[in-house]
Amino acid sequence: MTENVKIIQASDLNKKAKQQVLDLWNNEYPANLSYRNLAAFDNYLQNLTKLKHFLLTSDIDLILGWALTFERDGEKWFAIILSEKIKGKGYGRKMVDELKQIEPILNGWVIDHNNDKKLNGLTYVSPLKFYEKCGFDVQTDIRLELDKISAVKIKWLRKNNKGCH
Repeated sequence: MTENVKIIQASDLNKKAKQQVLDLWNNEYPANLSYRNLAAFDNYLQNLTKLKHFLLTSDIDLILGWALTFERDGEKWFAIILSEKIKGKGYGRKMVDELKQIEPILNGWVIDHNNDKKLNGLTYVSPLKFYEKCGFDVQTDIRLELDKISAVKIKWLRKNNKGCH
């Protein structure tokens, strides 16, 4: 499954790719962040400004990971989702490095606890330590506290030039 894996950049997703990304989102993110259908997910994507997709694909056109960058309130934001099947194999670092080559600043929200469950009932494990290893600064004083999500803001600046280790 992980032979010939590559990252493809796209400004838009076709219906098949969008469905695979939605499935990835619903399988890997906490259940309370899931989308019921493709139309709801598409609506989310259409409300993002200057959206770019980064698809981690296999040689059989299977999307194993998805990253996106977009602008919100004058800042560049990102998100990354990897299939549980390939975690721990360096693909997350590859995706982060790809984004860092393109963007000088990246902001993100990261769930910083292990209290949420995924749709399959398993615990959603916080990726915060991963992002810290990749040179992101945790801005502990900036939090997102909503009914659906509790997260801390992370930020990476190119001038820090910290890579994943």
